[in-house]
Amino acid sequence: MSQDSTAVIADAGRKLAGRRRREIVAVLLFSGGPIFESSIPLSVFGIDRQDAGVPRYRLLVCAGEDGPLRTTGGLELTAPYGLEAIARAGTVVVPAWRSITSPPPPEALDALRLAHEEGARIVGLCTGAFVLAAAGLLDGRPATTHWMYAPTLAKRYPSVHVDPRELFVDDGDVLTSAGTAAGIDLCLHIVRTDHGSEAAGALARRLVVPPRRTGGQERYLDRSLPEEIGADPLAEVVAWALEHLHEQFDVETLAARAYMSRRTFDRRFRSLTGSAPLQWLITQRVLQAQRLLETSDYSVDEVAGRCGFRSPVALRGHFRRQLGSSPAAYRSAYRARRPQGSDAPVSEISGTALPHQRTPQPQRAAAALAASGPSVTELYAPGRVLREHA
Repeated sequence: MSQDSTAVIADAGRKLAGRRRREIVAVLLFSGGPIFESSIPLSVFGIDRQDAGVPRYRLLVCAGEDGPLRTTGGLELTAPYGLEAIARAGTVVVPAWRSITSPPPPEALDALRLAHEEGARIVGLCTGAFVLAAAGLLDGRPATTHWMYAPTLAKRYPSVHVDPRELFVDDGDVLTSAGTAAGIDLCLHIVRTDHGSEAAGALARRLVVPPRRTGGQERYLDRSLPEEIGADPLAEVVAWALEHLHEQFDVETLAARAYMSRRTFDRRFRSLTGSAPLQWLITQRVLQAQRLLETSDYSVDEVAGRCGFRSPVALRGHFRRQLGSSPAAYRSAYRARRPQGSDAPVSEISGTALPHQRTPQPQRAAAALAASGPSVTELYAPGRVLREHA
């Protein structure tokens, strides 16, 4: 269920425990957490804005471990409540976790599991999704996190259906968001779910943010590769694929270049990236199409051929599924946004590398693997099969 889906606060079969109150929001803080993400739910749910038409929540700031709690900026915090206060909350928010490589405290995980069992809504902002996953609350569910950490989340918790393209995912009683500003999007969504669009709009005006952003994380993807992936022999195959996107080849071709069977190649690729190689290949072709639409006057048909699509129809279909726009509309909107007479390189405006800006092959392989991620089709319709030939 994506950000445009109708939310269900709790599973129909589970009611909120009697001692919990829907209007009480507990925010779980840990030492080493980033202060910006931590402050988002505090600002949204902890300030009385009834004069602006925003119904009031009661905020409980809870320490998820023994203090003192120090933020990434070195500030020292003292939470007024401990884990026991979570027992009163109808919504529990984990703003962010200090490290995706270290396990959260068992006591905090137990408190989250109990809250969920008793009908509370559980929310993970940014890397807070790793805490929810460690508690087992994301098993078998769709979820998102910051695009940079999505492959790690998918690899570490293979039962979680990670979608790195969404700003947030609402799965009813468990919700997750991408990084930083997407936490604001999700908190506004919660207010909208609880009290309607008018209340959420009033709050957005107070915060001076859009009431509802469209699109996803694709536009923010960095094209860098973690060192441990860049050193893998598979990166050579990825680099070759990036150099030959203008040719028509499929995953079988890549598997053969890696001297692997298709099954072994798929498994190896997924273990490194959390993504299916076919979806990765389609994503790279779409990214290349974006660059050509931004930097050339090729027709859409010519762009399709230069990106390895078998037909313009295939390009249009994949482009719209990934970016929510037709290639022609994307080009028009991009050129309208670019300042007239600007001398800045297109890459500085769009955030993407241009075809003529060649980078070393290992770094280009990074682009490929870091940008990979399960598609919405893969996640929400697992029985469907993507066409092998894009």
